[in-house]
Amino acid sequence: MEVYSDFASVYDTFMDETPYAQWCDFLIGLLKEFQTEEGIILDLGCGTGTLTQMMAQKGFEMIGVDSSQEMLNIAMNKMMDRDLEILYLWQDMRKFELYGTVAAVISICDSINYLLEKEEIEETFRLVNNYLDPGGVFIFDFNTDYKYREVIGETVIAENRDDCSFIWENFYDAEEKINEYDLTIFVALENDYYRKFTETHFQRGYSLEEMKEILEKSGLEFVRALDAETKEEVHEKSERIYVVAKERGKVKK
Repeated sequence: MEVYSDFASVYDTFMDETPYAQWCDFLIGLLKEFQTEEGIILDLGCGTGTLTQMMAQKGFEMIGVDSSQEMLNIAMNKMMDRDLEILYLWQDMRKFELYGTVAAVISICDSINYLLEKEEIEETFRLVNNYLDPGGVFIFDFNTDYKYREVIGETVIAENRDDCSFIWENFYDAEEKINEYDLTIFVALENDYYRKFTETHFQRGYSLEEMKEILEKSGLEFVRALDAETKEEVHEKSERIYVVAKERGKVKK
């Protein structure tokens, strides 16, 4: 999971059209529905902290966890610029530790897909269940096997900006359900020079049935699944799926 190192420096630039505000409103709506809008919220795989900080600006007490120190450094700088108080932790989601329980855990923008084995997801979900308050809510999304197989597939994507450009070469192993994308980034320097660097990312496609099975094994209770684009029922061509699950096993004091 050693990714988002050099790429961290241009991540926000290339993600500037990402609908973070819509995601934030959607998540807050779900938290209110399940009466978990009060208390601490953990953002698992928080990256550069854009969504984390939007939630904090809405009045939530936030913790952000990410395995990329470079991404967290950017998140910390943004937090200080905006005079916010967020606890950021440099941790692998498969082994994260908190000082106490939280009201809810969120994990958005396909962070779960970076876990390439079902056992790793189960390990992560067990920790989520452990650190949730009694009846706490876990909301996460994931890219489906259908998206990698039929939509992204064997494609090349390129984007050119004033200060940086990238080439995204995508490869999908349908048998192993592993998606590989090789990023080549060019960042403008002074005197018309550019710095070039590359990163290779691996993600795995999952089905909703696989996620339900993993939730059951981890001790969490599956509540609902929604197509990420329509916010309606999941269908066979859903590319990204939101899942809502709840803690079970603890007794409220």
